[in-house]
Amino acid sequence: ALLSSSPSVFRAATHRSITMAPKKGTKTSDPLFPTRPRNYRVGGDILPKGRDLSRFVKWPKYIRLQRQRKVIMTRLKVPPALAQFQKTMDKNQAVELMRLLTKYQPETKAQKTERLEALARAKEAGQEASSPPPGPAIKYGLKHVTNLIEDNEAKLVVIASDVDPIELVVWMPALCRKLKIPYCIVKNKSRLGALVHQKNATCLALTAVSPEDEAQLRNLQETCMAKFNDNKDAFRKWGGGIMGLKTQKRLELRRIALEKELAKKNAARY
Repeated sequence: ALLSSSPSVFRAATHRSITMAPKKGTKTSDPLFPTRPRNYRVGGDILPKGRDLSRFVKWPKYIRLQRQRKVIMTRLKVPPALAQFQKTMDKNQAVELMRLLTKYQPETKAQKTERLEALARAKEAGQEASSPPPGPAIKYGLKHVTNLIEDNEAKLVVIASDVDPIELVVWMPALCRKLKIPYCIVKNKSRLGALVHQKNATCLALTAVSPEDEAQLRNLQETCMAKFNDNKDAFRKWGGGIMGLKTQKRLELRRIALEKELAKKNAARY
């Protein structure tokens, strides 16, 4: 009787029941796992096997600058003063040098604080506080190393090859050669910085070593004098001037064509 008396209520009830019922064959989206359609373009979801797609990648700007600098330094003619920093020490000799420098790392801030606190506690307790004299250690800092070279106190100078700007150390090899102080150029300023507990270091210097390391230091000095100080090609030879593979191939084909044409002219003449 109620349904027959109010047909609008009946229609609203049936409409609600129809809309609230889920349809068969339809999938409801899960908010925890949303659907992500695949991208079939180059470098998308499906990568081709055996193909290098690095040239399609948009690399960060600092990487692009590094590669552009490398290319332009290879293409352009580089004067000897800059080209000498591309000729670094051999890997075996560099490992031996780093092994020696590791023994003479300066104390860290924590070690210095602990040493000073121990002296303060001893002085407060009424004991005689005296710290032992510091042993030989690596000297670092551009001005400090320059003063050691000018005063002939440096026994061995180590210069980083990737200092930027290079004008900071471009004059240092000439100064070492003039004063006959052994020097060497090694890769990576961060490796030198790690030896002195810094982020980077442009150059290092050794002023003294313990008696048991005198022979090792002497061998390194002789090696550096032979490869860097007395090697005239190291600081007189120009660098760069190397064209790309496509340009080299094009020049080679041009040379072959000119040789063939010259051979035809000589054959027609005789």
